Amino acid sequence: MNKKNTEISARVEKLIEYLGVTRSDLAKTLGYSRAQSIYDIINGKSSPSYDFFNKLFNSEYSEKINPDWLITGKGSIGRKDYTKPQNDFSLASDHKEDYQTIPLYDLEASAGLVPLFKNGSYDPIDQISIPGIPKCDGAVHVTGDSMYPLLKSGDIVLYKKINNIADNIFFGEMYLISVDMDGEEYIAVKYIQKSEKIDHIRLVSYNQHHAERDVPLSKIRALAFVKASIRINSMN
Repeated sequence: MNKKNTEISARVEKLIEYLGVTRSDLAKTLGYSRAQSIYDIINGKSSPSYDFFNKLFNSEYSEKINPDWLITGKGSIGRKDYTKPQNDFSLASDHKEDYQTIPLYDLEASAGLVPLFKNGSYDPIDQISIPGIPKCDGAVHVTGDSMYPLLKSGDIVLYKKINNIADNIFFGEMYLISVDMDGEEYIAVKYIQKSEKIDHIRLVSYNQHHAERDVPLSKIRALAFVKASIRINSMN
């Protein structure tokens, strides 16, 4: 067991004290048949697994826990504003990371998706630490209501860049896309489906009030898989 996992195990023990429960209570809430599973994590006999984090962050304790503290040791044990994945849009073939830190970018500051993807030198406005999702390159805030109520303006989408666009589109999946519209960059989150037109794709919204639109493949300036979304609920 490496140093990082040992430190997490120590924080799990502190978390139990913070929640005011016993190890047996935590094991029962997380659906483990015996408390020994929790004892093994705390005593360093086993590493906290994706299953452990997934159950913990979706349990009745989730709103009391600061995931950043548990995973990285940064911040406080609990906080008023709790952030967790709202939706998981990963492919069945995706490998999910136990935990990772994802940079959150300001699209306006980077002057659009294309410069952000090509330049790679923009400083993030924040870092997001989330367990149990596929590897992501970055995150941005959503604007507009084309994917409402699945996504709403202000939500955060976590993405994985696609370099070879023509050969790597999985139709029916959700994407963060930049399209050239008469020299202007149009950025949106859309489903991509096959078009009846040759060398075109069809952009489809979740919100039925938004019409479908066919665009030429040649007009796509940047593309990324949407792997997950986050909605921040402020609790007073």
